[in-house]
Amino acid sequence: MYRISALPVLFSCLLFTGARAQIPSPAKVFTQADTLRGSVTPERAWWDVIRYDISIAPDYEKKSLSGVNRIGFRVLQAGRTMQIDLQEPMQIQSVSLSEKQLTPTKPPIPANPSPSAKPLTPGKPLPFTRKGNAFFVEFPDSLPVGATGTLFIAFGGHPREAVKPPWDGGWIWTRDEQGRPWMTVTCQGLGASVWYPCKEYQGDEPDSGASLAVTVPDTLVAVANGKLQEKKNNGDGTATYTWAVVNPINNYCLVPYIGKYIDIRDAFTGGKGRLDVDYWVLDYNRTKAKTYMRPEAFRMLRCFEYWFGPYPFYEDGYKLVDAPYVGMENQSAIAYGNRYEPGYLGRDQSGTGWGKKWDFIIVHESGHEWFANNITAADLSDWWIHEGFTTYSEVLFTGYYYGKQAGDAYSIGLRKHILNDEPVIGPYGVNYDGTQDAYYKASNMIHNIRQIIGDDTLFREILRGLNQAFYHRTVTTREIEQYISTQAKRDFSKVFDQYLRSAKVPVLEYRIENGKLSYRWTNCVKGFDMPVKIRFGRTLSQRTQSRETQSGEARWIQPGEEWKSDYPDKSGNSVTEKTTAFSVDPNFYINIKKLD
Repeated sequence: MYRISALPVLFSCLLFTGARAQIPSPAKVFTQADTLRGSVTPERAWWDVIRYDISIAPDYEKKSLSGVNRIGFRVLQAGRTMQIDLQEPMQIQSVSLSEKQLTPTKPPIPANPSPSAKPLTPGKPLPFTRKGNAFFVEFPDSLPVGATGTLFIAFGGHPREAVKPPWDGGWIWTRDEQGRPWMTVTCQGLGASVWYPCKEYQGDEPDSGASLAVTVPDTLVAVANGKLQEKKNNGDGTATYTWAVVNPINNYCLVPYIGKYIDIRDAFTGGKGRLDVDYWVLDYNRTKAKTYMRPEAFRMLRCFEYWFGPYPFYEDGYKLVDAPYVGMENQSAIAYGNRYEPGYLGRDQSGTGWGKKWDFIIVHESGHEWFANNITAADLSDWWIHEGFTTYSEVLFTGYYYGKQAGDAYSIGLRKHILNDEPVIGPYGVNYDGTQDAYYKASNMIHNIRQIIGDDTLFREILRGLNQAFYHRTVTTREIEQYISTQAKRDFSKVFDQYLRSAKVPVLEYRIENGKLSYRWTNCVKGFDMPVKIRFGRTLSQRTQSRETQSGEARWIQPGEEWKSDYPDKSGNSVTEKTTAFSVDPNFYINIKKLD
């Protein structure tokens, strides 16, 4: 998800100071509800989600939902109280588990269950209690370890309505340009439990995928993740569209889109062969979508398959879906609302001009297919893994098509949005997504790491390796950090500590005395010793060009917290000329301070 435009006034004020200022952040106060939402509670720890099969019927006029979620689960350890999350004012109406559904070994679960199969018969209702947004279901006895079962949860109510989607999310009940109903939901950060009952924890995705059956008036079309399994006319003025994914999926990415859609079918030949590509657009967008979508989507796929490896969800296809808000990374069904024009609603977030040469939403939100949907942060506090790498995908895209210098300029241009208000990684276990520096500061940290590695072939191997090593997995920052350090054969732990676990921007202090350069790091975490590339040498008068240039090759220094020294030439001799000059490669996100 892209968050910057939610705060246009704030960012205009920070345009020239955001990259340097350290803005104090008010202390966060967390409640028991935050812990129930964001941690592995005892009532969550004993069971693992296998699959979600959701059926819903939204009522546009009443702004309400009714539905059933069949949660397939596996017992990991003895337990009898199960936490199920559903946010107020939505209600769970009944919960049941048929004894016939409980088996001592893992049964084969079809990847694409037939929507016309006879529904499973619920058994005896199970009692449950509610504590805020968490329900606690009680089983008569502890379930046997290794058993699998299906929980039937009937639910309904009026879900929270979105205020300013996607940033302030919920259900969206709006109308298209021709006045027809248009519905969907946005819930990243807010949580999927805003509209359906689930295990609201990013670290437990449904291993065998999910299905979503949506019943709507037969004048409308329902689109969702994955591939369409069946369209069924119900004979009562409604139709049911059943969609399914075979791969694990984030709770918040599982969403329906309901409107007057038509499908433009396409196909891309990529790293795993044929990839089904579809553009589900409102009928009046047919003509411009046909000419605009394909080149933009294919450019993105070519670039990201080069840098990150094959698209992670070939089995589920890739599609862009018209949405009544700017965009969202819904897995295999990217929400698109960027007005069919380059830039981000016509703007370039970097201020360099490069960002107006490509469609921001198609690039950024699709980048999340690799970083967020394929590799998912188990705890929301590690969401920089989603947003930092995906923001950096914009840099890679720019460099891939317009040259590395263009990509570098784009990365540097994004720094004006960095707030340095608090550490990028906040407290764990409380569903805390913290600061938007998870986008720009984390991206510039990755840019630093790329400079230090100094070998784009190796850097590319690391990015592709991440998507292989953590394929369809949930991860932690430590796992990402250790993987990069191991593959690069360099310890980047202090770089991660500095840029993610601290709100400080490291300051490179230096002074030049009698031609000798002395330098050190300040405003840094203990032990910070990141190397940087510099130029240090005499300035030479170029009278014919009326300017001065700096002599000396670019070189690396590795400052520490104590003073170190260097000289402008290899002889090791100091130089007395006052024209000795010093500069730092601007690709490093640091502050520089000259001391007299």
